[in-house]
Amino acid sequence: MMEKLVVEVLDASDLKPKDGEGSASPFVEISFDDQHQKTQTKHKDLNPQWNEKLLFNINDPRDLPNKTIEAVVYNDQKAGHHKKFLGRVRISGDTVPLSESEAGVQRYPLDKRGIFSNIKGEIALRIYAIHDPSPPPPPAPQPQPQPQQQQHGGGGFEAEADEGTPLQEINTNTLDEEIMAGDADKKKNSKKKKEKEVRTFHSIGAEKPTPTAAPAPAPPPQPSPGVAVRADFAKSGPPNVMLMQIPKQNPEYSLVETSPPLAARLRYKVGDKISTTYDLVEPMHYLYVNVVKARDLPVMDITGSLDPYVEVKLGNYKGVTKHLEKNQHPVWKQIFAFSKERLQSNLLEVTVKDKDIAKDDFVGRVLFDLTEVPLRVPPDSPLAPQWYRLEDKKGYKVNNGEIMLAVWMGTQADESFPEAWHSDAHNVSHSNLANTRSKVYFSPKLYYLRLQVIEAQDLVPHDKGRAPEAVVRVQLGNQMRATRTGPRGINPIWNDELMFVAAEPFEDFIIVTVEDRVGPNSMEILGREIISVRSVPPRNETSKLPDSRWHNLHRPSLVGEEETEKKKEKFSSKIHLRLCLEAGYHVLDESTPFSSDLQPSSKHLRKKNIGILELGILSARNLHPMKAKEGRTTDAYCVAKYGNKWVRTRTLLDTLSPRWNEQYTWEVYDPCTVITVGVFDNWHINGGGDARDQRIGKVRIRLSTLETDRVYTHYYPLLVLQPNGLKKNGELHLAVRFTCTAWVNMVAQYGRPLLPKMHYVQPIPVRHIDWLRHQAMQIVAARLSRAEPPLRREAVEYMLDVDYHMWSLRRSKANFFRIMSLLSGVTAVCKWLDDICTWRNPVTTCLVHVLFLILVCYPELILPTIFLYLFVIGIWNYRFRPRHPPHMDARLSQAETAHPDELDEEFDTFPTTKPADIVRMRYDRLRSVAGRVQTVVGDLATQGERAQAILSWRDSRATAIFIIFSLIWAVFIYVTPFQVVAILVGLYMLRHPRFRSKMPSVPVNFFKRLPSKSDMMLY
Repeated sequence: MMEKLVVEVLDASDLKPKDGEGSASPFVEISFDDQHQKTQTKHKDLNPQWNEKLLFNINDPRDLPNKTIEAVVYNDQKAGHHKKFLGRVRISGDTVPLSESEAGVQRYPLDKRGIFSNIKGEIALRIYAIHDPSPPPPPAPQPQPQPQQQQHGGGGFEAEADEGTPLQEINTNTLDEEIMAGDADKKKNSKKKKEKEVRTFHSIGAEKPTPTAAPAPAPPPQPSPGVAVRADFAKSGPPNVMLMQIPKQNPEYSLVETSPPLAARLRYKVGDKISTTYDLVEPMHYLYVNVVKARDLPVMDITGSLDPYVEVKLGNYKGVTKHLEKNQHPVWKQIFAFSKERLQSNLLEVTVKDKDIAKDDFVGRVLFDLTEVPLRVPPDSPLAPQWYRLEDKKGYKVNNGEIMLAVWMGTQADESFPEAWHSDAHNVSHSNLANTRSKVYFSPKLYYLRLQVIEAQDLVPHDKGRAPEAVVRVQLGNQMRATRTGPRGINPIWNDELMFVAAEPFEDFIIVTVEDRVGPNSMEILGREIISVRSVPPRNETSKLPDSRWHNLHRPSLVGEEETEKKKEKFSSKIHLRLCLEAGYHVLDESTPFSSDLQPSSKHLRKKNIGILELGILSARNLHPMKAKEGRTTDAYCVAKYGNKWVRTRTLLDTLSPRWNEQYTWEVYDPCTVITVGVFDNWHINGGGDARDQRIGKVRIRLSTLETDRVYTHYYPLLVLQPNGLKKNGELHLAVRFTCTAWVNMVAQYGRPLLPKMHYVQPIPVRHIDWLRHQAMQIVAARLSRAEPPLRREAVEYMLDVDYHMWSLRRSKANFFRIMSLLSGVTAVCKWLDDICTWRNPVTTCLVHVLFLILVCYPELILPTIFLYLFVIGIWNYRFRPRHPPHMDARLSQAETAHPDELDEEFDTFPTTKPADIVRMRYDRLRSVAGRVQTVVGDLATQGERAQAILSWRDSRATAIFIIFSLIWAVFIYVTPFQVVAILVGLYMLRHPRFRSKMPSVPVNFFKRLPSKSDMMLY
């Protein structure tokens, strides 16, 4: 019996074109333990599928963890009799499952061969070991492979850290030993050809918790063999080293570009009138029936009247108006819309009935043949309703009774569409019908209210024998702020500034209360003043603050009394206040990274718009059934927010693939803004009470990433993070177009401040910003929830990211990875410079020498060379520019690899409601993370203090050495031409490794010996 290694090469995606014709003919070559096999060539295919199984012999199963499996993708060029490199991956043998049932499909990003390689794409592999009872066939002769050496320090992808320690520390001693061992090997093999470092993929397991630790949640289940799972977990060094390169996200969470038959894409075909208005959505045809009124209806009851209502029936769909009691001339003015796709009959029946207790009586009806119904598309004028004589059941005209109707075939561009009763909402009552209709909302205009509490005079405490400790509390609506405790006395001075958020119309009152702190938790009211917000003067931009005023403080017993009783009071305390409404600020009611509006509150200070944003909400697919327990699927609607304008689509009932096809437009004042589109499940179709609309997902699109006048149509994944992990609830189909109407203003906008002028001339204190943003969000949510139909508070808070500021270990890790991703570019440049200085590539080093000498001899070429290099890089990267708008990145957000306990902590309430043992475990984990952050911050402070100590004479000998050395260098540089000094320093830095020492340089040794304040810290 012999062990076999099975490598299933499934497919690859997004490969780099290499044949000069925009395509490639890829094949894969697998190497393992001096055995080489390759797949078939897929001609002219950048997303090839091989589905081939390759077998390799495992000579020593115990040595498998020390082996490496290399998969290299080549472009087959038969004409040139050679192959071009398309990318490669290396997989460590310790990740290979020992049975087929444990193996899963894993996707690996292709790695570069060198720093200048231009590689992209992914490859899907399934690797496992099996037992083979038959003797192995002799391997076919293969050409001698190039010697390959796995090096530590290469870039790789980081798996989720151990549960107890989210951040791992690199053992530098071990790495130094490995580097020294590698140097020794290089000396032995100096004549062999070296290879650039690559990434080796490993599997990093979590540590098992100790018996004394708090119980950790169970790990997520292993994926089944048939499910594709990303395998972006890699290492280069010891198993638990954290490496900081973030791979691409799961293709399941990526955008899907579409080509729907939109009028904007069809170049305004002749005869298609809808292209003039609704060109970003697919036309949907509806049969509209406008039931206006009736007259001269016959008497049906013994009371001498009737309770009429109208029933509009088309096939199996039936719409009913409200019944009007005792009215022979009723007026309904109600419109019904029947989707043409669901028409089941060619005959429309409009019947007038009399509401009765036992059985409704038939009054009369009107029949319409749908083949004779006229077609109306805006901008045609509305169809005029006409009077129709009612007929009995046999088709004869009745003597009394006429009904005014208008029947036409139209589209969703019709003005009647938003207010119409739709056939898909046939089981919704009239009282709840408004909850299913599309509406447009506007946020209230918000202002900052600045209140400066200066001083008070003649305070009268309840206890005449003690000086009061006065505190001023100010309340505006639900907002409450307080000043610091003033000095003891009856004339305290505070000079404190408080800020609030006020909204139009100014119906609230400012309640100023002066209190005396008589005990630790005991306050006594000394006086109170109530000021109307409408009486507060506004301030535009940097104009002078309004004058301060003295206000009388009334005793609490007199505040609510009549004016005549107030006049009896001859003496009162006073308080000195300055109030103003700040109209020059933009009130932040959104999270800063996702702001959609940056205009000031004052209409007179706003700039002209620079463009128009058009959004077509087309459809959704594969939605998750949110009401499965109730025997329904999903009642989905969309909410879009940009600026102060909110739109809500109609609710489509009981479907997992809704088709809205609604188009909306916004004016754009700044291209560096974001539009947010959310999808929700409506729980108020038939009442619902206090039920909350469930979130399905949302999409954000930054306008500055869109090309002007281009129509983007994509399916966006609807991703929602829940306590049990990341969940995809479906895909949302959107069409987006940004049209620029003022190119000069848009270009100039990039040089202007992001926020209005007042934010920079008189900035808001940092301690107030988050509190004011939260209050603004609450005001907007409260106002929109009082509209009819209401835009629910839970939907508004989800769109505004109310809980964005809360602590999340997952977001902290994601931000940490973002920083390290930025630093990886600096690391690559430093490594490139190190390779040049150490002569890794003699040709490149020689070229750098020549360039260096040219720039030193002609220093005027330095800046032109730098800017020309930046220009060339920009032109080169233009070919690889993003072709799709950005969307939610699950991998960047660390949502796919987040531990269940981390998500449970993120969704915990504030303050927490978890048991004490879980809180203790999370606290210990947070202390561990904070301890490592504390160590890093301390190291940075140490280096900065050493730099300060150079001239501070804390170490007198070190300072003396430095200043004497500086004097010598000053004299030397003064008498020596600058070019000579630069050439000497440059040649010294680029000297050959033969003239280098492995010991640290003298400047580094001198710097590390300088004192810092770490020895003055108490530990």
